[in-house]
Amino acid sequence: MDNVVKLVFEIAKIGKSNKTFPPIKEVKPFHHFFIDDRIHELNELDGPWTRREIVARYLLLNAVLDQGPDVIGVRELLKDVTNNLYKNEIRIFHRPLDFFKELNISIDNILLSHKSIKEIRSKDWAKTNNSNPERYNLFFAQSQRGLISINEILDYSVHRWGVPLSVPYLLEKDLSIKSKISVQPLIDYLESFESAEIMAQQLKSNERYGLGSALGDKASHLFSKWYIHTFQLNYRKDDGWSEWSYETPFDSNAGRVLFRTGFLLSVADLRDYIDWGVIQKNKGKSGKNYIRVTNIRGKKSTKLKTDDLMKNYNEVVIHHMKIRERISNSFEIQKLPNAFLLKSEYGIGDFDDGLMFIGTNYCFNNEKPNCVKCPIRNSCYAFQKDRSLIEDFTT
Repeated sequence: MDNVVKLVFEIAKIGKSNKTFPPIKEVKPFHHFFIDDRIHELNELDGPWTRREIVARYLLLNAVLDQGPDVIGVRELLKDVTNNLYKNEIRIFHRPLDFFKELNISIDNILLSHKSIKEIRSKDWAKTNNSNPERYNLFFAQSQRGLISINEILDYSVHRWGVPLSVPYLLEKDLSIKSKISVQPLIDYLESFESAEIMAQQLKSNERYGLGSALGDKASHLFSKWYIHTFQLNYRKDDGWSEWSYETPFDSNAGRVLFRTGFLLSVADLRDYIDWGVIQKNKGKSGKNYIRVTNIRGKKSTKLKTDDLMKNYNEVVIHHMKIRERISNSFEIQKLPNAFLLKSEYGIGDFDDGLMFIGTNYCFNNEKPNCVKCPIRNSCYAFQKDRSLIEDFTT
């Protein structure tokens, strides 16, 4: 138990000093929002909407696109396309309908930016992922096997860009039917929920406004992190909107780091992960064992159960996430970091930033990660005791 807690705090400490976030400051229409790296005067109007509202709209689209294979490339794509469209007075975050009215221009700019980013990013991406630069593609769709690359730009543009842009537009139209006006309809909708965790779930599954297959669970929780931790857009400051009120946005980077360091194997057995379909034997590249991180969601364990841990865990799920009314006798693995970090100087945002920093700079998805320079090498089970966790498994 002590080693696991130490590991979680080490990762969170690293994250606090190495934040990762979309380059909104470099988006020219929003540059004047910032003083240094902080958004100034969130409630000031920019056209008909507050700055808070405009940034939230941008982040929602970014969260959807961030599910693609190269985070750096995806964020550059959104930044470049936004700059180009606004240069042509296609103001997709102020007037979401502009994206569809000028769909030909929107698609042309997505294609042009993608071509430019591919030339810059493909070789580095291929080296890190043991792949071919020609396979670099930021266009993706959902399938039974997870996210897959596609070439159909209309499918990608309408589904991945159009759906999140439609949410604030639909909210605005629904308000107008009721003869109501708001300078931040998306913000009002998001904060109508009792917690950030419920908000993350509703972003995907709400019957009227849910993004459905356009938004994965990881992406919805990434949005929660940006909204609360990174850009501090939230009005609400009650426990339901605290730094521990949403799950860690598990992606391949997070799963790879947590598996190799021994965190996942400390909270459940390898056999459990195989039975759950998290570890898929011989399904990865070159016949390696594939770690399907998303299958961890909802999986429960009692392996590390102690009275103190369960007290913290139940405080998280009942009072912060507000997804349970009664105490639980087991814990969901993905919510465990919240229980460890509860009421400390670190939040889930710090923890996720640490996972991202380590996963993208040291713990590469290949057989030769940069272990000797990794800041958590002394706490890493794979580096210290069992290289097979690196050599035989892939995300």
